[in-house]
Amino acid sequence: MKVELLQMIDGAKQAKGLTVIIDVFRAFSLECYLMAAGAGRLLPVGATETAYALKEKNPDYVLVGERHGVILPGFDFGNSPTQTEGVDFGGRTLVHTTSAGTQGIVNASGADEILTGSLVNARAIARYIQKKGYEHVSLVCMGVEGKCEAPEDTLCGRYIKSILEGQELDMEAELAWLREQPEAVKFFQPENQKVFPEGDYWRSTAVDRFDFVLKVEQLEDDVFEVHRINV
Repeated sequence: MKVELLQMIDGAKQAKGLTVIIDVFRAFSLECYLMAAGAGRLLPVGATETAYALKEKNPDYVLVGERHGVILPGFDFGNSPTQTEGVDFGGRTLVHTTSAGTQGIVNASGADEILTGSLVNARAIARYIQKKGYEHVSLVCMGVEGKCEAPEDTLCGRYIKSILEGQELDMEAELAWLREQPEAVKFFQPENQKVFPEGDYWRSTAVDRFDFVLKVEQLEDDVFEVHRINV
């Protein structure tokens, strides 16, 4: 098995084989929490226009997402696991669009199979990959808005790769390092709490909290659906 670590939008475009699109802060951590909370359907999309169009056709749909971290106008929720905690999503259809994670899904057109990736289900992802037996695995670290590398996404990719290769990282040490990086520090600054609440950091770094993967299926142009698969 060849395991390749790729970066950002260009990495998504290069991805092949079984592809994991990684967005730790916060898109695909959030999706795990939403599915664990009983969301009926979860539809990642790339363009904001796609999300608004789906809502117009289906007024009962819930819009979730951000641009530059901030909740989009007319959306029901931002991209925050903390701010959606305790909400009853039972049976509801959620439409999700973000600056990085969902853009990776849209751009991974060469992949044979796509999973979303985050620290909260990283070991489950590794187990799924081992069971599937692909010759090529692409771990795409989406970074900050898909434009520059982010330490949390690269760490997640390295962690999954280390499990697959039987040489696991010391995650206690890695998380201590991550906590000091600018992309983590912002969650602890008082002026950022409305957009980046501290709780999002802790929820997004709850390593291996969930024993399922989220597999992506394309429904139509720019509209996808994630399916929970327990592993």
